[in-house]
Amino acid sequence: MSLTAINAKAAELRGAFEAAGAAPVECEILLPAETFLDLYGEDVRTRAYVSSDPVHGEVMLRPDFTVPVVQKHMDEGAEPARYTYSGPVFRRQEEHPERAAEYHQVGYEVFDRTDPEAADAEVFALFSQTLAPYGLRAVTGDIGILTAAVAGLETSERRRAALLRHIWRPRRFRALLDRFSGRAPVPPSRAALLADADPMAHAGPINGLRSYGEIADRVAALKADAAEEALSKSQVELIESILKVSETCSFAIERLRDIAVDLPAISGAVERFARRCDALSTRNVDVDQLEFEASYGRGSMEYYDGFVFGFLADGAGMPAIASGGRYDALTRRLGRGSEIPAVGGVVRPGLLFDLEASS
Repeated sequence: MSLTAINAKAAELRGAFEAAGAAPVECEILLPAETFLDLYGEDVRTRAYVSSDPVHGEVMLRPDFTVPVVQKHMDEGAEPARYTYSGPVFRRQEEHPERAAEYHQVGYEVFDRTDPEAADAEVFALFSQTLAPYGLRAVTGDIGILTAAVAGLETSERRRAALLRHIWRPRRFRALLDRFSGRAPVPPSRAALLADADPMAHAGPINGLRSYGEIADRVAALKADAAEEALSKSQVELIESILKVSETCSFAIERLRDIAVDLPAISGAVERFARRCDALSTRNVDVDQLEFEASYGRGSMEYYDGFVFGFLADGAGMPAIASGGRYDALTRRLGRGSEIPAVGGVVRPGLLFDLEASS
């Protein structure tokens, strides 16, 4: 495919978003790596291109637009605001080398505190209408329901924080859940460490980056965790029940309300989901046919904390052609004391071009 064709498709999409009321915004391609490292930790290095500049320190090729758009809005934007943008992003593809490391995104972002569920519906309906000619399958989810469930677990703050931190890493989340519930055996090396009354007394020379004090603190944390009571079977089953919800939106609401009887911590998030469905119906989205998967959206760039959605080409072997969601917490992290509800999404025009070419 030619870059000219992709740019033409991007201009078409951006024009549709501008017609919906979005103001065009531009973002730098080379961004301070510190912002992303603070948000996502060292793991982001495995998914982004990081380099060093003699003046600006560590820098990163733009892995997406959401973070710089949020930063720009929090620094200088007025409320409410709607933005659109287009341009290349860069992702390392160590786990999927067949995927492009550079590709275009076109996005639409809404910053509006008036009615978050109505804003969710606005964004989804706009993407659904814009992408209707391509016959894509839409799927939705809600990270907020899972985070509310974890926050409501009867366990220590340390364990809740660990599970919340790894919600976006499904395999790691499952491993932690198994460990905290006692379903996974303690590795022999850790068992020996925990059984030693003073493991630091037998420590050899320190060769890594961690200091003696940091290692000692980690050992103390492992010992404290091992002394905690295991998560009950019923709590684990409730989390698993949520993760298994995969229905149309209307049936998913009923199922989640049933689970909320035994896990009241999710009630608020479930009712927000219900209000969103009402707002979607108002915008002529058929929620009786719209798919909902409670696990959808995990494995993203980790800033979504509520509604999530994707538009997929079944059987085409492609990643999501469009995706998005709510990221209220990100505005709080970048707002230096201020925050605003925000939701948005992106389309990959190159994948749309590939669909047209293959049809």
